[in-house]
Amino acid sequence: MNEHTDVAADLDRARSIVADAHRIVVFTGAGISTDSGIPDFRGPNGVWTKNPAAEKASTLQNYLAEPEVRVAAWQNRLSTPAWTAEPNTGHAAIVELERQGRVHAIVTQNIDGLHQKAGSDPDKVVEVHGTVWFTRCWDCDDRRPMAESLDRVRGGEPDPSCVECGGIVKSDTISFGQALVPDVIERALDVSDECDLLLAVGSTLSVFPAANCVPRAKAAGANVIIVNGDETAMDRYADVLLLGPIGEILPALVPSVT
Repeated sequence: MNEHTDVAADLDRARSIVADAHRIVVFTGAGISTDSGIPDFRGPNGVWTKNPAAEKASTLQNYLAEPEVRVAAWQNRLSTPAWTAEPNTGHAAIVELERQGRVHAIVTQNIDGLHQKAGSDPDKVVEVHGTVWFTRCWDCDDRRPMAESLDRVRGGEPDPSCVECGGIVKSDTISFGQALVPDVIERALDVSDECDLLLAVGSTLSVFPAANCVPRAKAAGANVIIVNGDETAMDRYADVLLLGPIGEILPALVPSVT
């Protein structure tokens, strides 16, 4: 797309598009949660930048094959900032759009649960990469709250196994090398086909198949607005590209948000 030089004009145009939209799909990535104290992964202060071992724990093959990787992963889970993080102004802006009855769905790559904590309807949130708030047994598929396993770790179990079958337990998130849940990614793509505006926030839009939501929406005739701190892999699809602080830009698109 063409270079943007008039930031105010771009913001006004984006605000007008948002105001006219009736079926908005909001697509969010790690960038919307950094203001809540949750670091991204590969940025200068990213989780994997500071702790390469954490990236290894995020690879399914390593997690399943190496007990020491699981032990380290459980220790990291004890102190993840997701447990205490609070939603920020970006999340609040999305809730306001939802309150106005104009959010069709929220497709998120995030695993932190902050959309739900902010007040978004859980039924509207499509968590394509899962959630850190639950665990799942790799062997029998038993799913239960993460707090139960963390209590066992605090009680002295370094690598708590499944209480149902004794199998390996991991967070109910999608690791590298792990297939996405077909019904979940299918829903993400379907709602993108159905929207009249796709508002992409805080994502590099470079992780597939989730990033396909952008061209799918565009092909179906929707407007696309991208809000991010830096350029993304999908900027060419944007009707309006807004680069800068997400926590400032997103509320500006929804003036009634407080």
